[in-house]
Amino acid sequence: MTQVLKGPLEDRHRELGANFAEFAGWLMPVSYAGTVSEHTSTRTTVGLFDVSHLGKALVRGPGAAEYINSALSNDLRRIGPGKAQYTLCCNDSGGVIDDLIAYYVADDEIFLVPNAANTAAVVAALQQRAPAVLTITDEHRSYGVLAVQGPKSADVLAALDLPTGMDYMGYADAEFSGVPVRVCRTGYTGEHGYEVLPPWDRAGVVFDALLEKVTEAGGELAGLGARDTLRTEMGYPLHGHELSPDFSPLQARCGWAIGWKKDAFWGRDALLAEKEAGPPRLLRGLKAVGRGVLRADLTVLDGDRPVGVTTSGTFSPTLKVGIGLALIDTAADIADGQRVAVDVRGRAVECEVVKPPFIAAKTR
Repeated sequence: MTQVLKGPLEDRHRELGANFAEFAGWLMPVSYAGTVSEHTSTRTTVGLFDVSHLGKALVRGPGAAEYINSALSNDLRRIGPGKAQYTLCCNDSGGVIDDLIAYYVADDEIFLVPNAANTAAVVAALQQRAPAVLTITDEHRSYGVLAVQGPKSADVLAALDLPTGMDYMGYADAEFSGVPVRVCRTGYTGEHGYEVLPPWDRAGVVFDALLEKVTEAGGELAGLGARDTLRTEMGYPLHGHELSPDFSPLQARCGWAIGWKKDAFWGRDALLAEKEAGPPRLLRGLKAVGRGVLRADLTVLDGDRPVGVTTSGTFSPTLKVGIGLALIDTAADIADGQRVAVDVRGRAVECEVVKPPFIAAKTR
C-alpha cells in the first residue's frame, strides 16, 4: 500500500481546522471556512494556498537551458534570467507527460515546477535523454510553495518587504527573517498573485507571516476546493483532466505554449502533423442554463448524438451556475453559443457552449 505523503505544514493546517483529502498521492487541505468563502475571498481580497505538494526539479550544467529548450515545448529563448515560462513535457506521440513552470536561473541552471504526481516521470524522462555533463535532480522536498492570490496579494507581500514589482511570470530571489525565498508573479487563479518558494524545512516561518498579513487584509486561507473552482472558472487545464499522455495540448487549446519554430522538442513531429490536419477534438466551456452541477467524465450530447465528454466540472461561486470543460469532437461542428446537453446520472442538463475563460483574467 502506497503511503500518503504529507507537506511541511500539515500540523499547522490541522490546528487551523482544515478538512483534508488525498490528491496526487498527497494529503491536502481541501477547505477551512468553506470553499465558496475561500473562493470569494481570493476573487475580492486575497487568499493564501499551501501548494507545497507541487514538484520541484533542478537541471544544472553546461548547456542546461539549451537542453531543456530541446526537450520541452515552449521556446525558452523567449525569456532569460529572472523570468519563468509555462511549458509542456510531451511524449513522442504528442501526448502530455506534464505541464510545468520553468524558471530560467542561468544558461547553466533551470529550475522546474511540475505537478506533484508527475515529478518522478518528468525527472526520469529528462535524465534519460540528458547529456552526461548535466545533473538533473528531484528536489520535491527541498522547497515549499505558498500561493498568495487576489487583488490585495501585492499588499500582503509588500507588508513583509517581499518583492512585488515583477512583470507577469517574472521572479526575484529575496529573504524573509533570514529565510531565502523565491517569489514569482504567477498563480493558478486568474487573479493578480504570487507564488513564494521557501526551503521545505523553513516554510512555516514564511507561512505564519503571510497568514497574519492575509488575515489583516481581510483575506482567508484557501484549500484545494477553492483552487479547483478558481482554475475552472479560468479554463485552466489540470493534468489528468484537460491534459494527458493520451491527448495533445492542441486539443486542450495549449498550442500557445509550443515553440513551433524550434528545430526540436519532444513530440514535435506528431504535434506538427496534428496542427496541419486539425485536432480531432477541442476543449470547450459549458455553462449550465438551469440547475445542475457538472463533473468530469460525463457524456455531452447534441440531441441524441454523443459529441464529447466533460473533463472537469463544478459550481461557479462567481457566476452562481454550474460550469465545466469538455473535449468536443470538431467534426460535430458545435458553435459557441449553441445549446447541448450533459448526461448527469441519467438527467439531461442543458448547457451553453462557450469559449473559456468564463470570467476575465486579472493576472496581468
